[in-house]
Amino acid sequence: MTKQAASPSGQELNRTQELIYGCMGLGGSWSAEPYASEHVGQADAAINAALDSGITLFDHADIYRGGKSEAVFGEVLAITPGLRERIRLQTKCGIRLNEQGLETHYDLSRDGILERVNGSLKRLRTEYVDVLMLHRPDPLADPAEVASAVGQLMQEGKVRQVGVSNMSAQQIEVLQDHLETPVVANQLEMSLLKRAWLESTVLVNHAEALDHSFPHGTLEFCGRQGITLQAYGALARGHYTGPPPESPTPAEAATTALVADMAKAMGTTREAILLGWLMRHPAGIAPVIGSANPDRIRACAGAARVAAAMSRAEWYRLWVTARGSNIP
Repeated sequence: MTKQAASPSGQELNRTQELIYGCMGLGGSWSAEPYASEHVGQADAAINAALDSGITLFDHADIYRGGKSEAVFGEVLAITPGLRERIRLQTKCGIRLNEQGLETHYDLSRDGILERVNGSLKRLRTEYVDVLMLHRPDPLADPAEVASAVGQLMQEGKVRQVGVSNMSAQQIEVLQDHLETPVVANQLEMSLLKRAWLESTVLVNHAEALDHSFPHGTLEFCGRQGITLQAYGALARGHYTGPPPESPTPAEAATTALVADMAKAMGTTREAILLGWLMRHPAGIAPVIGSANPDRIRACAGAARVAAAMSRAEWYRLWVTARGSNIP
């Protein structure tokens, strides 16, 4: 069993009950138009709201807003003395957008990784990231080449730990065979709305399992290896907490009402209920909050308390209501 190694800073990404702030919403539009000073102010407000909520891990990717998410974050770091020492940063590489006549392609080549990480560091105005996440599995990637790039970045002090995103247990295992450092995190879409990660655990030997593509055994593998599960889309993209869908299904309407009722009964927010439901799972899921709204970020602060207080029956009631049918 692979054990986690401490980072050079002495900080470790481990399976603790924590929230992560996802920075994809920062930096203005996805167009090539430069960001404005107002976007730096918005980023500053979001970062402070996250800090007020006890969040210290901030999640980036080189492609977010065409690099503008990292750039505005870097500006906030530059104007806020001591902030870098108070937080942990992770960024992702491996996806290329609108290059060489392709809308999207993946690139986990050695040169690609080195190029993109150096670009991220420049935009973030920092000498290192605490965690480098490999964004998507690249069918053309050579695991030994990936390991070589990661090893060089760690030796240069530019990367302290490595994680992955959207990978199965088998894909992580093959990569880990070549890495000299343990994979510390796997970021996956996980929420009360996107439940394939959960359904796959109970639908073994059921025809319904074919409706869910999540690779069975990935949660268990990550748990055995001490790999933190980071859940993106954890707030279900506002599905149960924001304006209702134009034509909600009976399950969606019932779940929205149940989340609101539970929030009222527990004296908390609907956001905390959704995140607490994820954190109640014994896998040690760390939800990623993607909102740029400071009020909504602060509304998430009570999630760990909700997770500790949520009963087994309450947890199952949310799941069964969201799926719109009983479990097998």
